[in-house]
Amino acid sequence: MKNPSRILIVRLDRIGDVVLSTPVIANLRAAFPDAHIAFMCRPVARDIVDGNLDLDEVIIYDKNGAQKNFFKTFLFACGLARKNFDWAVNLHPSNRSNWILFIAGIPVRAGWDRKNGRLLTHRIRDVKHEGLKHELEYNLDVLRALEVPIVSEKLYFPVKDHEMNQFRLIFEAMKINVPDKMIVIHASASCPSKRWPQEYFIELVGKISKWGKVVIVGEKNENCFSDKIAAESKIIDLRGKLTLAQLGCLFKKSLLFISNDSGPVHIAAAVGTPVISIFGRNDPGLSPARWRPLGENSRYLHKTPGCKPCLAHNCDKDFRCLRLTTPDDVYTIAKSILEPNGGQTRC
Repeated sequence: MKNPSRILIVRLDRIGDVVLSTPVIANLRAAFPDAHIAFMCRPVARDIVDGNLDLDEVIIYDKNGAQKNFFKTFLFACGLARKNFDWAVNLHPSNRSNWILFIAGIPVRAGWDRKNGRLLTHRIRDVKHEGLKHELEYNLDVLRALEVPIVSEKLYFPVKDHEMNQFRLIFEAMKINVPDKMIVIHASASCPSKRWPQEYFIELVGKISKWGKVVIVGEKNENCFSDKIAAESKIIDLRGKLTLAQLGCLFKKSLLFISNDSGPVHIAAAVGTPVISIFGRNDPGLSPARWRPLGENSRYLHKTPGCKPCLAHNCDKDFRCLRLTTPDDVYTIAKSILEPNGGQTRC
């Protein structure tokens, strides 16, 4: 197969998924140093790839805005065709993404064989739901199907000087000096089956505040999942105040990030911040084996009552899997990370 001169990487899902796709960029750049490499993502993920030095172009596809209907998506695909890409590396299958790459006429289209997978030229049998390995490895499998050598598995998130300055201005507007020592918590998540109880977070904040000022983050539209924590704990409330780029700046200056299983976990790991991630559901495709935070300083907790099948957000056991992980469990791991002689507790 002829070496490509123009390569398009596609990932149209959530922020954590895009962070876990960044090693694909680095490996393609190592294999094809002179190629033009572009990354296509949703608007919410722009900050993750904008500023990546291994990319030449970021292309935004907005299925809820500019490309909301079929006609606008068709026009988008026609525009993509004019860019004359040789390869398309589709890391997350969707009906739209596979149709777009087909309509754009990109000669080599590699990805997972589901959701119109027949439109791909290089199809990989989709076993991701089995959770046999990490999502990062599944991403790299698409490159392996194209015989691209894997030389790096390092995550990347750009921390820019001007974003760091904007981050400091947010604290100034709140009349707060940026603390020297910060511990960040994130209590919201996309599904109730991923949300550790608010009362557990409140108890944990009381235990960990001796190590630094506690900051809570989250998306504005998810504030209701952590309002009780913000109201009853002495913390800095930055929920809904930070862009993704500024969130990366916050993590870069923090001692530790404690979170439910969610996208920001992978941003923190990418910038080198120690992470503790709390898992609940008993589902192989959503397990720590596939979604745990990566990095030398990353830890996770996952206890399960053994529910089969897992009913996810329809749980009739009050999410007992999440409640099995106690504030003391998380505190013990935090202590092992934050105190020099705290031991090396691992999960």
